[in-house]
Amino acid sequence: MHPMQRLRSKFGAGARSYLVLAAIAMAIVAAGCSHRVVASAGEHTVKVYPDQATYDKVAKMKGEGGAMGMLGGIGANLAAKEVDDQTPVRIVASNDEGSVVEVTDGPFKGLKGFVPKQNID
Repeated sequence: MHPMQRLRSKFGAGARSYLVLAAIAMAIVAAGCSHRVVASAGEHTVKVYPDQATYDKVAKMKGEGGAMGMLGGIGANLAAKEVDDQTPVRIVASNDEGSVVEVTDGPFKGLKGFVPKQNID
């Protein structure tokens, strides 16, 4: 066998092996990263806010009570999209308040936004 043919055959087998190993690794990572949004008690949906700043502003207004609390509730309904309980998501980034997620299945597939940590599983 010519030395160049040996080199090609070794490279072809090695490249296929790396491809198979990479595919297996990606499958393991994908399987381990399945998260879902979880609705609060008595709720059937979870609010996905455009960003954390919007969530913080709405939460602050709700916490003030009275007229500002009502405006905070209205603001939450206008600013946030509601996704069904147990909708699968991919976590893009996290902090101590919650996570930026991307919806991976369902009618809102592709939606990205902020979800408070109590609503992520």
